[in-house]
Amino acid sequence: MAEEARRIDDRGATAETTRLTAVPPPTDAHDTARALGLCVAEILTGAREVDSIARWITDDVHRHLQHRSAVAARSRQLGGRSRARALLRVGSVIVCCPADGVAEATIVVHTRSHARAVAMRLEERQGRWRATAVGVL
Repeated sequence: MAEEARRIDDRGATAETTRLTAVPPPTDAHDTARALGLCVAEILTGAREVDSIARWITDDVHRHLQHRSAVAARSRQLGGRSRARALLRVGSVIVCCPADGVAEATIVVHTRSHARAVAMRLEERQGRWRATAVGVL
């Protein structure tokens, strides 16, 4: 069995494989991800309207954030919490570029009581970065 495993490994080593190379993200993708991550957290806390970032997100992301914002507002209302502006601070921002004109980012946004992770995919369209997918944990 060990010989068979070694032979499989040896064949795999000689086969030509495609590897992803780490490409450093452009600074503007990093800055855009940082700013949008903070904006998304502000939207969920009720401090910002989704329409204020409409030019940096696609229609699908806009609808998704509108829905999440409505759910968060309803939760605040039922819990008796106010819409007061939360103190938010951006923590780590990690951006990778899996393809030309595409950046994927993870942004950690801290509040006084907890932290949220915002994951997003940015695509370069007409010379500017736009979020095509956003997820919040």
